[in-house]
Amino acid sequence: MADQHVTPHPDGGWQVKGAGNSKSTSRHNTQKQAIDAAKQTAKNQKSELFIHKPNGQIRDRSSYGNDPYPPKG
Repeated sequence: MADQHVTPHPDGGWQVKGAGNSKSTSRHNTQKQAIDAAKQTAKNQKSELFIHKPNGQIRDRSSYGNDPYPPKG
């Protein structure tokens, strides 16, 4: 169960990479396409999804597994 990261691909476009993997799982033309693919993988693996900005900072994250910080209330 590896967390999924959507990051810019060095050769252009966007990639989906599992945490700790040296190679990308998939490569896409747009960030939205990469997010959609990563979301499916994260749901299947019950893991976290991290969406990065072009500069590498985390823009957003979603949990599809056991959330360590579930909402209160």
